[in-house]
Amino acid sequence: MSVLQNHSQEAKPREWGPRGTAAATFAARMSFRHVSLAYGGLEAVSDVSFELRPGEIVCLLGPSGCGKTTLLRIAAGVERPQSGEVLLDGQVVASADVFVPPEKRNVGLMFQDYALFPHLSIIENVAFGLQNMARSEVMDEARIALKRVGLQDYEASYPHGLSGGEQQRVALARALVPRPGVMLMDEPFSGLDQRLRDSVRHETLILLKETRASSMLVTHDPVEAMGMADRILLMRRGRLVQAGTPDELYRHPVDPEAARFFCDFNEIPGKVEKGTVSTPMGDFPAGGIADGSDVVVMIRPQGIRRARSGDKTSREGQVLDARFLGDYHELTIQFHGLDQSILSRMPLGEPVSQGDVLAFTIDSEHVLVFDSNVA
Repeated sequence: MSVLQNHSQEAKPREWGPRGTAAATFAARMSFRHVSLAYGGLEAVSDVSFELRPGEIVCLLGPSGCGKTTLLRIAAGVERPQSGEVLLDGQVVASADVFVPPEKRNVGLMFQDYALFPHLSIIENVAFGLQNMARSEVMDEARIALKRVGLQDYEASYPHGLSGGEQQRVALARALVPRPGVMLMDEPFSGLDQRLRDSVRHETLILLKETRASSMLVTHDPVEAMGMADRILLMRRGRLVQAGTPDELYRHPVDPEAARFFCDFNEIPGKVEKGTVSTPMGDFPAGGIADGSDVVVMIRPQGIRRARSGDKTSREGQVLDARFLGDYHELTIQFHGLDQSILSRMPLGEPVSQGDVLAFTIDSEHVLVFDSNVA
């Protein structure tokens, strides 16, 4: 087995380089104003407006086919919108009358498959985007970027000799070395196994903050979006349905579909009477929904907990199934008056067994109520 083959199969990935050594950028502001694009009559992006602020990290979040990658390609200049306009620091770079090509936008783009050139060495890949500089300066800048991602010892190697996580680092270094004002990343961690994904994601976040580049990242993973983003833009069927901090979207989703994207829910039908919804799980505020309305009460599994002795709001339920899942117990519970069983994810504590009849309470922080007409 060659040294490169052995290196690509390392159980432990190489450490990243010293923090604080990445070159800082002049962060740009990118604005989208009523941007739309259709393919063959099918709208991929429809009337999208938002602003990426200087130094901000934004995640475009949504299921496959919702338009998030198309929006990223429009930002990069790979696609041109059919209507609306894109601005960089107040200057129009795409509209019905103006189109600035990708290489003149000072925008870095990191593809899902990394798109490294197989015939170029690692250092040549990193240096590829540097222009209008002496060869010696180009190599110096590329080596600094490669050292920051911890791969300076492999500058003469080729992409096929590196692991997936290391190729991702090379692609990141290549995208950042020209010091782009805006950094665009399309599902950059989807090709990594779970063992590597968390650590690479964490180090990438630190590096993006270090460079201070305005960054826009596409993902379908809500956990990834909440862990990386200053702000999340939730997309659905080509439209922007909600924008806000991770906390805002998790706690105050705009509709049930948005809520379900971030978490599993137990969903119980009910009717509003005197501002309250009464269910076999308890009574809940209707949140301003009109009396007489049919509603759905959505309860996160982690909001169902063992009740303390004497808790008058508790409800008894029988445990139909109990699973130990490492950090928590997953319980399937049957409550009197409900046809459906209820899922609970409970922190480890007292042992729980199938057949136990226990008292449970609901944490109101994990309860959402929506009108059934929008559910």
